[in-house]
Amino acid sequence: MRVLAISGSLRRDSHNTRLLRVAAELLPPSAEVELFEGLKQVPPYDEDDEGDLAPHGARRLREAIAAADAVLIATPEYNSSIPGQLKNALDWASRPFPDNVLRNKPVAVIGASTGMFGAVWAQAEVRKVLGAIGARVVDVELPVAGAERAFAGDRLADQELHRRLDQILAELVEAAAERYAAAAERYPAAA
Repeated sequence: MRVLAISGSLRRDSHNTRLLRVAAELLPPSAEVELFEGLKQVPPYDEDDEGDLAPHGARRLREAIAAADAVLIATPEYNSSIPGQLKNALDWASRPFPDNVLRNKPVAVIGASTGMFGAVWAQAEVRKVLGAIGARVVDVELPVAGAERAFAGDRLADQELHRRLDQILAELVEAAAERYAAAAERYPAAA
């Protein structure tokens, strides 16, 4: 099983990228995690550049999502909402709309912030956008507040948060397995 991990932060020492690395350690050995590192190369969405004209960064994002069985997004909160670059990436991934690469794909959203709310609003906004796109959103949140002190090595310092992250990942893997089983049932020759 392949899980694509996308950090909504472009910062080199991002707390959300670190959160994804912790998540990667918790996933079962059968899950391969790819940390998408091309968010900065995804240009502003422009409908004139759709289809074959889509820029390389947007095509690379779509290809990475298409190749994944599930997606895990970790988002910071900027001005009580989604970072612009993450929203832009989701806009690119949502096209062409009827059969976009996120349609029916299991996606979980988690987040860390230096504030006291742990990016709760941003997580809710990202889930809302994913729902509108047609993704199969795992309805969970993981508010990691005070992110500058939230980590202890390769785990979350708060044991309850660490346990909750493990539970969220189990739900994401289960959703991906169910999707695969349903596809195999529908198209036996393809499985």
